[in-house]
Amino acid sequence: MRIARFSIDGNVAFGAVEGEGPDGLVLDIIKGIPYAEFELSGTKVPLNKVRLLPPVLPNKVVAIGRNYAEHAAELGNEVPDVPVAFFKPTTSVIGSGDAIEYPSFSNELHHEAELAVVIGRMCREVPRERVKDVVFGYTCANDVTARDVQKREKQWARAKGFDTSCPLGPWVETDLDPHDLTIQATVNGEQRQLGRTSDMIRSIEDLVVHITEAMTLLPGDVILTGTPAGVGPLHVGDEVAVTIEGIGTLTNKVIKRG
Repeated sequence: MRIARFSIDGNVAFGAVEGEGPDGLVLDIIKGIPYAEFELSGTKVPLNKVRLLPPVLPNKVVAIGRNYAEHAAELGNEVPDVPVAFFKPTTSVIGSGDAIEYPSFSNELHHEAELAVVIGRMCREVPRERVKDVVFGYTCANDVTARDVQKREKQWARAKGFDTSCPLGPWVETDLDPHDLTIQATVNGEQRQLGRTSDMIRSIEDLVVHITEAMTLLPGDVILTGTPAGVGPLHVGDEVAVTIEGIGTLTNKVIKRG
């Protein structure tokens, strides 16, 4: 099931996305929130009549760096011995169709297409065999990075945590095998990144186990699983799209901040 979060007439709701094609999609509004058992209301609105919001409002976004060997190599890095984890704040999260604001403190902004894991229940110290039980679904992400800032600052907080640096969307797909999906990024229609989730160095199971050894994850929290090779520059006016097989396309335009 595809679960979207949206606003219409000043109200925010979740809905199940039904239909196919850009003009045939409708939202069946969900009663309540989707992390527990829920009912569909039967009230349907066309997708093109609503504003899509970030599909979740995470308490935290835990991102993983250098989880594809070719991406590590393209930036001159070794594959780390353990997963490299960092946080993106909730204020960095935007939805499909929202603008990425080019930060004033950077001159080298890059796209990074990623598969995002959405957590569905509170969990800690999750054993490998239970990982599937705590995952709500999957969505597209763009780990937008101020590459020049990342290079000169030892901590990545500013380089990867600035406002609008974490586009998520367009919705969460709850019924998906994430282990071998095509993932790609285009800029102004030109393909930049093309990879498969099967090329991850550490699997989703590895990452959930590793992260929850240290911290509790809450419903709606997000794990970014790393990016394949092909990252590259974004400029004001560019439109960047992240497409993942079985999920959909996350699209954002880059604008000048302020």
